[in-house]
Amino acid sequence: MKWLEVDRAITYAILSKVWSLFAGPVTLLMISFYLSPEIQGFYYTFLSLLALQSFIELGFYIVVTQFASHEWAHLDLNANGEISGDETALSRLISLGRLVFKWYGGASAIFITTVGFAGYVFLSQQPAPGIEWEIPWLALVVIAGLQLWAMPFLSLLEGCNQVTTVYLFRFVQAIVSSLSAWLVMFMEGGLWLAAASSGAALLCGLYLLLIRYRKFFNPFFKKELTSLINWKTEMWPMQWRLAVGGILNYFLVSIYTPVLFHYHGPIPAGKMGMTWSIMMTLMALAMAWVSTKVPRFGVLIAKKNYIELDRLFFRTSIASLIVIGLGAILIWLIIYGLNFIQHSLANRLLAPLPAFLFLVGMVLGQVSQCQSAYLRAHKKEPFLVLSIIYSLVNGLLVWGLGRQWGVMGMAIGYLSAMSLVCVPMGTVIWYQCRLKWHLKN
Repeated sequence: MKWLEVDRAITYAILSKVWSLFAGPVTLLMISFYLSPEIQGFYYTFLSLLALQSFIELGFYIVVTQFASHEWAHLDLNANGEISGDETALSRLISLGRLVFKWYGGASAIFITTVGFAGYVFLSQQPAPGIEWEIPWLALVVIAGLQLWAMPFLSLLEGCNQVTTVYLFRFVQAIVSSLSAWLVMFMEGGLWLAAASSGAALLCGLYLLLIRYRKFFNPFFKKELTSLINWKTEMWPMQWRLAVGGILNYFLVSIYTPVLFHYHGPIPAGKMGMTWSIMMTLMALAMAWVSTKVPRFGVLIAKKNYIELDRLFFRTSIASLIVIGLGAILIWLIIYGLNFIQHSLANRLLAPLPAFLFLVGMVLGQVSQCQSAYLRAHKKEPFLVLSIIYSLVNGLLVWGLGRQWGVMGMAIGYLSAMSLVCVPMGTVIWYQCRLKWHLKN
């Protein structure tokens, strides 16, 4: 466990993902029992449309974590839950917080109005006799907008090395969200399960911010500043690259279900959405080894301790790849087994062959995920060109092949883009940047 860098933060992150792996089959069973295949398709299309927030949020939360971690190298949290340490670093941290609080306030308002309207128009294109989706969709968009507003607070805490508490909170949040969704389905609430799950998660977040870390955030609203972070010169060079990458990321993660929904109807979209949700849970579980160490990456980079940085990165990345590899094998065996015994649940998931292709691509993609976390901890985003090329290639292949051949075409397009473009280019960029930045300093 020590060699694999398993600490309390990773433990909580793993527990939240293990809960998701447990809750996922329960949710799958309840969806198959309480929801029709058509409603299942609408539900997962709801979730894919919410991912349009990347067009509005512009990747700022990643920048917040990186810059906060560099200031936190000179700060600490005392026994009273208050920030102490270097005054200049504290002032810069507070200026960062005030900037992003305003940014996300506006972003959440734009998200509610634009995504709410665009999603309504998109969903209206599919005939849905007997399915009441309009009000649940609007309620979900409002709640998701409020969650977007709370995002920078959590990013700031994570950058300030409060990773253990943040991941414990996310573990509790995952449990509460699942229980809320199950309750709504049991009460035959249909598509309201999405709003109920998101609403429960939002309430948990408000407790953490307004009660648990009230003293932490007090200076962000009261203290006079002596030193400021200049957004234009310090943050914008990294943020605009992340913004482009975040927008293009929609074509990597969330395009699959809407394309199937539009061209092939809600039933294939529901199968894709449910299977993709399980795969994303596995990816998040494997990424926990690296993401929980990102604040430590930032601190080590600020101190120019590159030997310890590389030691930590390689250990956590190897552990992450082992986890996602074994998990992918397990998921495929379950899907294959359900089809072999002709269980009814097999009709709610992708067939074994396209599922296999997606899983192989996901395992390969974990290499680039780890490399990206390492490079971004330097407060830079050298993956911009890669993000543009890979996103466009993947989006075009998935849309073109998916339109003609459905999910099988999508799977072939996804694996091709990942193996021929993303991983080779990403590895070259990572190697060159690491060599250049560390030798230079």
